[in-house]
Amino acid sequence: MDLHQAARDVLTPLGYEVLELSISSARGGSGGRGGGTRRVLLRIDRLDEQVVSVQDVAKAAEAFGLELDRLDPIADAYRLEVESPGAERPLVTLRHFERFRDLLIKVRTDGETLTGRVRSVGEGRISLELVGSGDDTTRSIALDAIERARLAEWPDSPR
Repeated sequence: MDLHQAARDVLTPLGYEVLELSISSARGGSGGRGGGTRRVLLRIDRLDEQVVSVQDVAKAAEAFGLELDRLDPIADAYRLEVESPGAERPLVTLRHFERFRDLLIKVRTDGETLTGRVRSVGEGRISLELVGSGDDTTRSIALDAIERARLAEWPDSPR
């Protein structure tokens, strides 16, 4: 079962974009069994690119929680956590990179992690001006070659 798709199917019509969905085991737990409760982490953004409010988080949590109850994909107990993008916002689409142009980001591609500023976006590629490399190097990276990308600094005003 593709939970990412299930989340998109439920949340997109409500005006939300699914940025991340992960399931992990929490440490500890009750009764000293050591297994703990699983954690389902969902990070959302608004499709209209406005700031995600507490009401947005609550609405998305309720809608996706009901879908998880309906699908029942996790055999054991779990805790659903819905969050706004936050300081380490994932960048997934070309629009994300356009939106945060000129900000510092961290990108993992071809087994290496690069830090730089997004300078341009187009034709399925981003242009990244690397920092900390000792020189002013610019690297062009195909979107489909990016394993992971996140903001490394927060904008002065919402974008």
